Amino acid sequence: MKKFFLIIAVFIFTGISNAQNIKNEKFVYVGSYNMSGLMTQFAQITIQTKPITTSKKTFIHSSLIATTYTKWDTFFKIRDLYESYVDPVTYKPSMYKRNTLEGNYRKTEKYVFSNGKVTSTSTRMGSPEVTKTFPVGASTNDIVTAVLRLRKMDFNKIRAGQIITFVIAFDNKEFPASVKFMGKETLKNLGNLGTKECYKLSIAANTKALRGNDKNVFWMTADTNRIPVLIQFSIPVGTGQVKLTNAIVN
Repeated sequence: MKKFFLIIAVFIFTGISNAQNIKNEKFVYVGSYNMSGLMTQFAQITIQTKPITTSKKTFIHSSLIATTYTKWDTFFKIRDLYESYVDPVTYKPSMYKRNTLEGNYRKTEKYVFSNGKVTSTSTRMGSPEVTKTFPVGASTNDIVTAVLRLRKMDFNKIRAGQIITFVIAFDNKEFPASVKFMGKETLKNLGNLGTKECYKLSIAANTKALRGNDKNVFWMTADTNRIPVLIQFSIPVGTGQVKLTNAIVN
């Protein structure tokens, strides 16, 4: 279950729907895991997006906080924080941060993107800080901007079955990922959103964290907000889902 929320972040990290009109957004999800054949709720995931202005420019700031319910902490404790700062004009990542506690796995990480390279500073539990620089392509994303670009696509111009490819920087290297557009479905009981027509997509990546063809699927609303509402995932130790319970867009 190590790096469990890599999967979640790949799907739903960013709440950005239109960078020309940066919104304040807050999405709350419940994470469930298949335990002995029953889908059991075990964690809350909160995503917030807002504009943030420095002395030089404005960025889109997105944060994801994932926390297991306290009754599950003795079984597998999760306290994860992901953050990203994205240029609102070019949609390129500027800085990415990660603070992960999942069971006995602990890691902090910061990426600074600049001129075709990433400078990474990271620490693992019991190990000294490590700084690395590695080259990245012009279209390489962090896990946040990958979904940002996906959510901006005009799905009216994409046919069912068409595959969209990305390159994502994670764990000090690039890895390819692909998303297949699977058409539209209407979903019910989506928290305060009720019933929504949604785009359905499946994701695949060259990583051991994801398993199977079309077994990692997510849905986002087929409207201007493009809110991710449901994820179904398959990882080496089992299956689960993440479902929206509340969405606020200002």
